[in-house]
Amino acid sequence: MSEASKPLSLEKAIKTALEFETKVRDVYNDAYENARDETGKRVFRVLAREEQGHLDYLNSRLQEWQKTGHIVPTKLESILPPREKIEDKVGTLERQMAVEDRGYELEMLEKALKVEKETSGFYKSVVDTMTDEGQEMFAQFLEIEEAHVAIVQAEIDAVSGNGFYFGISEFDMEA
Repeated sequence: MSEASKPLSLEKAIKTALEFETKVRDVYNDAYENARDETGKRVFRVLAREEQGHLDYLNSRLQEWQKTGHIVPTKLESILPPREKIEDKVGTLERQMAVEDRGYELEMLEKALKVEKETSGFYKSVVDTMTDEGQEMFAQFLEIEEAHVAIVQAEIDAVSGNGFYFGISEFDMEA
């Protein structure tokens, strides 16, 4: 087994996850502080709070690991609505968006999409290689982070008005 494909120790995986989650949270906090659009500010604030919840959860698991040598992967709750509810709201969001410049929000959403995809990739690699109690815990993170990718993509699609919905073309010019 190559060094790159060896599973991380649980402690190292948690510490690495903390780095990823901090990076994502900081992107959302920065976007929230600098966004001009109130809808954008709300989205960024909620996503920053969600990521802070992940940091709190991971820190509690790290402390448990360091104290006992084991973790009990408790349910990781998301403050975000299910994807179906988000899909219902995207149409409303598109109607609320004025024709004013959304360049900054779009730039921050694209940055957020990049870090969310990196974070999801990390969690996928951990889930694919880990076999201990951490696998269950990180599987929850993978599911939530994949939902974050979908949410951010939907926001990008709504803000840019590019004819896509959750990254899928809404219409086909050839049809």
